[in-house]
Amino acid sequence: MILGLDIGGANTKLAGSDGLFAESVYLPLWKNAPLAEVLKRYAAQKPDAVAAVITGELADCYSSKREGVESIMAVVQRAFRCHVHFWGLNGFVWKDPLELAAANWSASAALLSREVGDCIFVDMGSTTTDLIPVKGKARSPQAAKTDFQRLAAGELVYMGQLRTSLGALLPAARIRGDTVPLSPELFAITADAYLALGEIGEDRYTCDAPDGAGRDRVAALRRLARAVCSDLEEIGDAGALAVAEQVRERQKTLLTMALERQTKKHDLSVVVAAGIGEKLIAEAASFLGLECLLLSHRYGQKISDVFPAYAVAKMLETSQFL
Repeated sequence: MILGLDIGGANTKLAGSDGLFAESVYLPLWKNAPLAEVLKRYAAQKPDAVAAVITGELADCYSSKREGVESIMAVVQRAFRCHVHFWGLNGFVWKDPLELAAANWSASAALLSREVGDCIFVDMGSTTTDLIPVKGKARSPQAAKTDFQRLAAGELVYMGQLRTSLGALLPAARIRGDTVPLSPELFAITADAYLALGEIGEDRYTCDAPDGAGRDRVAALRRLARAVCSDLEEIGDAGALAVAEQVRERQKTLLTMALERQTKKHDLSVVVAAGIGEKLIAEAASFLGLECLLLSHRYGQKISDVFPAYAVAKMLETSQFL
């Protein structure tokens, strides 16, 4: 079995090349999460080889992307006794560690180019959303290369289904006929909105709650009320749910706009959706009249949630390096 790793700033995702194993572990690197300890636990399963992509270099515990990449590489190499292969923008062949920075989308694009063909790959996770044009050749030469360039090109939208602050998404909400600005404080996150709406369960709330309190529906409603400087007793469940519904609609609008921009720019009509935000991606694609393939239907929900980890494992499985 080849073990695929996608080491991000907030989550480390793992998948086997056989598709029988997939897992996401909340490991916030900026909080000194025990990455080495967790990786050693999986090393005990004795994989034949490890394929890794790195996206955690932006964690602010590192002074630069280079320091982040090199630090994460060192942890991975120490954890495993088998061969470890790191994927960069040009695959497993690279010269500078900076080529590995935030290259997880490239592994996904390479596999989809082979197995699906031309498409826009949209992956919405807990923190960010990737919109990657896959057209013609593997490794998606149309896509921008760095996070900075992808932000500028609209291929990286910095919002996700769990960790995004509501104040960063929604300037104001309509509650009881009033337009109420949202506080820019980190009182509530998108996980609270989706939990309150019943679109995720407590088991899918896999990040820290802003107030360090519970990750149940009542606690989420309280945080939603706090986002408009209120208590739940003041605006009631209906007021808190109004905030949640408008947050969801705002994310759908932003995603639809980003998807429309990329499909028109690259003349693509097929969307491949992955990640915990698959449902929202499908709704945006449907609104635009685009065909949408859900990777949860093709590979299963667990693989869809950690697709770059699975993709890099599959790419190594069929590479010249084994």
